[in-house]
Amino acid sequence: MATWLLYTLITIAAYIGMEFMAWFTHKFVMHGFLWNWHEDHHRPKHEKEGFFEKNDRFFLVFAIPSAFCYMYGSLSSHFWVLFIGVGISLYGLTYFLIHDVYIHRRFSWFRQLDSLYSRAILRAHGAHHAKTGKEDGESFGLLVVHPKFFRKRKRSGNDE
Repeated sequence: MATWLLYTLITIAAYIGMEFMAWFTHKFVMHGFLWNWHEDHHRPKHEKEGFFEKNDRFFLVFAIPSAFCYMYGSLSSHFWVLFIGVGISLYGLTYFLIHDVYIHRRFSWFRQLDSLYSRAILRAHGAHHAKTGKEDGESFGLLVVHPKFFRKRKRSGNDE
């Protein structure tokens, strides 16, 4: 029982750690030396060619360490490493569902969510995409949202 509790905690820690890894990678890699992969993601939909973006390559950037953890954890005496891979995979699934399905509507799997948190995520991501260049960006994370995005903004005299 204690072993499974440890594996659960490892999975949760890896999942939480991935939010910070995703933030770091987004800010310093995607908006840094691999901007040429990420740039098309910041273009308007009508300027994109086809369904896939170069930005989709980052799926592999995160899938490879997860797959390594699955294999190494399964094939070595360090079984706990497998649960790091599980945490990375679960974060990847979360990222896909929130970023690609919910925010960018690349798939029509569910309707608009209506909660304070879901609206804050949309506002934060909208602020990120308001900048089309690689510099001067903000809001590089996905799940951890700055408190300012939880406040309602006024537009033309009406609340959102």
